[in-house]
Amino acid sequence: MQINIKATNAKLTPEAHEIIEEKIGGLTKYFNNIINADVEIGLTSFHHQKGNIYRVEINLQVPKKLIQACAETESVTKSITKVRNILRRELVQYKELLRDN
Repeated sequence: MQINIKATNAKLTPEAHEIIEEKIGGLTKYFNNIINADVEIGLTSFHHQKGNIYRVEINLQVPKKLIQACAETESVTKSITKVRNILRRELVQYKELLRDN
């Protein structure tokens, strides 16, 4: 699986790249036919009173389908984990759908 990472209004640390590779790369154990993943991370705004709000959006390309998920939290790591859990559920459902047909 190829992972494309894009940062908007934010700078990603090498640790953030490692977390993305680990969390998103780990989705292959739920569905091993993932073609590529487009990850976009950004700050929603620079003037929140409670601090920065990070938005993570991931598009997974699988055969015959595009699976999308996004999350907004105060931490990049929390957002990635939240999106990963959503994608894991979607991939399991898609795999069951394919198995039933």
